[in-house]
Amino acid sequence: MEPVPVETSKRHGSGLAGWSIEHPIGVTMIALAVIVVGIFSLSRLSVDLLPRLIYPEISVRISDPGVPALVMEDRITRFVEEQLAITEDMINIQSSTSQGRSSVDLIFPYGKDIDIALRDASTRLDRARRLLPDTIDQPTIFKRDPSQIPVMQYAISSGLRSPVELRSWVEDVFSKWFINLPGVAAAEVGGGLEREIQILPDPVRLAGLGLDVDDVVEALLRNHREDPSGRLRTDRQEISGRISGRFDSVEALAGLSIELPAGGQVSLDDVAQILDTHKDERLRIRANGTPALQLSIQSQPDANTISVANHVQERMHWLSDQGLLPTDIDIYPITDQSIYVRQALNNSVLAVVSGALLAMSVVYVFLGNLRRTLIIGSAIPIAVMVTFVLMGLGNLTLNIMTLGGLALGVGMLVDNTIVMLENIYRHQREGESSHDDAANAAAEVNSAILASTSTNLAAILPFLFVGGLVGLLFRELIITISAAVVASMVIALTLVPALASRVLTHKTSRFRHLIDRFINILQTGYANLISQVLQFRWPIPLVFILLLLVSLPTFISGSQTFLPTLDDGQVDLRVIGDPDITLDEMDRRVLIIEQLARQDPDVDSVFVVSGGFVWGRASREAANQASMTVQLTSLSERQISSQQWINRMNQQIAEQQLAGIQVRMRQRGIRGIRTSTSDDDISVRIQGPELDVLDSLAGETVNRLEALPGIQNLGYSSEEQVLELDFKVDRQRAAALGIDVQDINEALIMALEGRVVTDFYEGGRGYDMRVKLPEHLAEDVQDLESVMLFPASEGRQTLYLGDLAEVDLTKAPGNILRDSQMRIVEISASLVDGYPLGEVLAAIEVALVGMPLPDGYSRFDGGAAQTLKEGQKLTGVLLLLALFLVFVVMAVQYESLRNPLVIILSVPFSAIGVAGGLTLLGMPLSMPVWLGMIMLAGIVVNNAIVLVEYIELQQDRGMQRDDAIIAAARLRLRPILMTTMTTVAGMLPLAIGMGEGSEMLQPLAVAIVFGLSFSMLVGLLLVPVIYSYFHPAMRKAQRFSQAEPYVAS
Repeated sequence: MEPVPVETSKRHGSGLAGWSIEHPIGVTMIALAVIVVGIFSLSRLSVDLLPRLIYPEISVRISDPGVPALVMEDRITRFVEEQLAITEDMINIQSSTSQGRSSVDLIFPYGKDIDIALRDASTRLDRARRLLPDTIDQPTIFKRDPSQIPVMQYAISSGLRSPVELRSWVEDVFSKWFINLPGVAAAEVGGGLEREIQILPDPVRLAGLGLDVDDVVEALLRNHREDPSGRLRTDRQEISGRISGRFDSVEALAGLSIELPAGGQVSLDDVAQILDTHKDERLRIRANGTPALQLSIQSQPDANTISVANHVQERMHWLSDQGLLPTDIDIYPITDQSIYVRQALNNSVLAVVSGALLAMSVVYVFLGNLRRTLIIGSAIPIAVMVTFVLMGLGNLTLNIMTLGGLALGVGMLVDNTIVMLENIYRHQREGESSHDDAANAAAEVNSAILASTSTNLAAILPFLFVGGLVGLLFRELIITISAAVVASMVIALTLVPALASRVLTHKTSRFRHLIDRFINILQTGYANLISQVLQFRWPIPLVFILLLLVSLPTFISGSQTFLPTLDDGQVDLRVIGDPDITLDEMDRRVLIIEQLARQDPDVDSVFVVSGGFVWGRASREAANQASMTVQLTSLSERQISSQQWINRMNQQIAEQQLAGIQVRMRQRGIRGIRTSTSDDDISVRIQGPELDVLDSLAGETVNRLEALPGIQNLGYSSEEQVLELDFKVDRQRAAALGIDVQDINEALIMALEGRVVTDFYEGGRGYDMRVKLPEHLAEDVQDLESVMLFPASEGRQTLYLGDLAEVDLTKAPGNILRDSQMRIVEISASLVDGYPLGEVLAAIEVALVGMPLPDGYSRFDGGAAQTLKEGQKLTGVLLLLALFLVFVVMAVQYESLRNPLVIILSVPFSAIGVAGGLTLLGMPLSMPVWLGMIMLAGIVVNNAIVLVEYIELQQDRGMQRDDAIIAAARLRLRPILMTTMTTVAGMLPLAIGMGEGSEMLQPLAVAIVFGLSFSMLVGLLLVPVIYSYFHPAMRKAQRFSQAEPYVAS
């Protein structure tokens, strides 16, 4: 190609727009390349509900089955806390101790490299492990992140196999099919009965032969083993040896010989009963009324939720097609996180597409020309594709935040192209050549486009430097909006001039004439209104100031919450029974509640765990507790919200008058989001040394709070109690017989729980081998005193428990909480639907005023209250920073202070529209609303910039101040209406709230839609008045802008 002559280049203008006009093919091909690369990037983006959230927390779990909570706290929790408390950069340590389970959580500041913290904590835990009791299971340590929540859960049942056989098949066969799938971290099995070999010695028979239980254990350990036997070295090779001494069947085990003190031998089955049975049943699981096991599929931290679910479902279909699933086994899903993720993302995509169509419809109505509408609309898909490319480079995921960012920005994307195209069209009508008009028009509006984009970015980019949960949640949304807005600016300066210079004509249609006539009527009426306003200026500012004062209570003392609630239809139900309730009694009561739920037409599935809970790899066993997960049908299939369903179910349960239990239900929070270390909406914590005092203070607190409106499921942690056997040893008698407390405890353990002494291997799998006394010897508390502890020996008669100790049945704490290595009691509750968190927290604070606390005890917030206060403080600072930066950008852009001040003073009045929208729709003030107001600071100035720029231009051309204001008001009305209405139309689907997942960003969109709509009135009415006050009739201020703005058609 021949080079373009220099004269031509100068004639067509310089800069990015001028180059684009001269290279239309190049610009078009670059745009096409961006679309192709964007589609490629889109195909490679991970998909999830929310951005990746890695909380700065590390959890340690230690199990020692059967050990009371007080003993666990003393022997394990305190010691682990002391060892881990010196982990570098840790800011707090919290723990929860229950029977047989200790959980310690380390909390770090946001921004801490959690992988480094995990290595440090793991090293310290390894050192501490050597000093912990030998009876504990291997401690586990892991990062707290949403991947701990199972992606999918299956219920597995069989009408033919025993619970033991079913559990063995699921563990040994079925679960193994999933652990090697891409993105799958673990396949955890819960419930059912685990196989166990039990040896039940007859203490009377043993005593008659001069033996005791220890002799049985010793014989097992010495004869049931497989050990290395050294190596045989020959001239050619070296061969390792081992002794195969394990019994390979229960029958062979029964023939184990035990040496008698008097000589001779006795076989094991002569002195003990040998059972191929199962561990004690402590959990009962049902899925939709059928006894079942639970298989939980957990994903890797960076895995794609939908992709993992697809792989799991494909494997299920493959197993079925290959005939690898036995016909007697039923497998059905309990939960599938991908279903809600898909629905939420589909709704977000729908919001983007429908918003784009609405925005383009508005553009077409104003322009009345399809060709010009399509040129403007080209900014949307290209800017979206640029955003996808940047998301891929930035390792972002496709989630409701990034898609929500596109849905929020889709209306804003056409603003710059509208400015550019309208000015080009005006020049065409004035008779310039197609190339010259595009170049000149582009030069006129470069400054306005740059200023508009700069103010948008100045308001929101500081959000990227915010840490904490707010930063984790909204950073990707801000990045997405920023990328799309910058892309739209580049498109307005390149592709739009290139296309407009070649395909636009100044011909107008009949429809356009009608639109122009209507706009002219509006312009004339508006100009007359401004003429009257300038003669009587003071009422306008007064009215707006009064409206602002009226709206202020919405932001100061109005309804407040941290985040809106996503209604995914999952309801968690927890049942707490009296301490003396048995597993069977608890299960009977739970079954009644389960049947009520299953009969409800809005319920899709019910999953029940009696005796505790099972959640992925976590579980807790307590006979007097139960948990239930109810999955409601989708929002489109039911007429009520999850909270309304809870209210209805609570009433039905109350009518059953179930004695001895408390039922608490709550809507499950947003998957993967933890606004505090507490799982409840409301948490008040009292710290102090004595459990009895803490329990009393918690009871008094509950009494003060139970009458408050807006709270439900009120309770406190220390009310979880269990029955405990308290053995009081007669130390003098024991010492006289040469027996110490440890000897008695070892004998008691063997009588009550038994000990796992070794493993029994069969089919390549190991099973516990437990030695314990027969259960019929101690079926009730009264039987314990007659349990033989020590058989008769030389110089000593047979000793029973009643000879050495008294047995008392007492109540003990079921769960002990600690914070900063001190005991606490937590008073918790959930919100009633419709009651804002801030309002309820204020009522709680008033109710607890005057409640005395003893010396050494303190009270503090442990739930979302602190997070809410921190979030409000942070967003307040960010809002002020946004206003300052927007002012700075305008001052730098235009080398003026007076007019930027005129514009920035109009921004706060957009809060009137926000307050009106929240009040009209009954929405509380939340973090998304604050973010919307911060974004408004950069958006609402655009209309004022357009108006003030043209006022300045008209005065430079010789008009008096008031005449210039009236002329600018008339000519700027069309672009102000267009840009405002396209932005509002683009966000409208998100503000309406279209289906699942829309609840998170709906308040943000509502804030912008109502705030921007009202700010249009501010720009049209108040800005001219403010300008007139800041500028005397004889204008002396310097120019606002050196670039001549476009003139609307």
